[in-house]
Amino acid sequence: MHYTDPMWALNGSGGPDLDVARLEREIYGEGVEITFGPYDAGRFVMQGDAFFDSVAGADALVIYRAEVTPDLLRELGPACKVVARQGVGLDNLHADLLRDRGIYGFHVPDYCVDEVAVHTLALLLALERRLPVQIHEVKADRWSIYAGGLPRRLGHRTAGIVGFGRIGRATARKLETFYGSIVAHDPYVSEDLMAGHGVRRAASLEDLLGEADAVLLHCPLDDVTRRMIDARALSCMKPDALLVNTARGELVDAGAVLAALEDGALGGYASDVFKPEDPNRDETGRKLLALDNVVFTAHRAFLSRESEERLRERVAHEVAHVLRTGQPPRTGRVA
Repeated sequence: MHYTDPMWALNGSGGPDLDVARLEREIYGEGVEITFGPYDAGRFVMQGDAFFDSVAGADALVIYRAEVTPDLLRELGPACKVVARQGVGLDNLHADLLRDRGIYGFHVPDYCVDEVAVHTLALLLALERRLPVQIHEVKADRWSIYAGGLPRRLGHRTAGIVGFGRIGRATARKLETFYGSIVAHDPYVSEDLMAGHGVRRAASLEDLLGEADAVLLHCPLDDVTRRMIDARALSCMKPDALLVNTARGELVDAGAVLAALEDGALGGYASDVFKPEDPNRDETGRKLLALDNVVFTAHRAFLSRESEERLRERVAHEVAHVLRTGQPPRTGRVA
């Protein structure tokens, strides 16, 4: 039983510690050995010889940010019965590769719905109320109520949601408290269902972008949505509109967002997700970080004490079920 990159397994000293996996040991029971991927310089290693050596021969694999690749599956060998994504989303699980090898795959699509919706609102309201500049200026002993500019009256504004699944719907419910109207775009969700949530359905993404004063991304990453927010999409938006991404980093062309912000064609940008994972490791990301109308967090929208514990429990129970019975996962199965 191998966990490639379990961030929850770090102890108080900042390193992976098998003693932290008490919950998992209780669920798997005796006879199941738990191992963690290699860890170096404050990060789990997710490529190279040490990484591949660590997964060899595992009966089950749990990934977080690590990616399923042909090389990974080759090193796993024939013993592996199941690969679990300890989180929401399928882009790094590559279900097609697992199906080709006859390996079950699953994720947990609903463990953090409330957390992500709350975090989305936190990022959006930080932009709306110009908090980044206010916090910086007050801490620097420069007291000014006008630092950062004048906020907007939200009751007169429209929020737009791209992707109306579990999290999009939860976010819509919370947005009702602040915004005068809500519009959503999702080609797989009917107008009637959106109406049931008090939301108007936009005929197209372009229509939503042109109408919304704040655009929130809650759609999955696939070949259709990759870089859907590019220079063309941004040109459809109001120049003072705000963009918030708590879904996947590659939904957004970061270079195009940077250019729009620098040109005054976008009012602000907030994101919890990036490509690469840490924006400090990327030139465009570093330039975005330096702007006053940008808010970034470290891919933690899902996080709460409760959500992390439930995720660990649910993954361990489903993996144990597959190993004990040979039957497929009962929830979240994609392969």
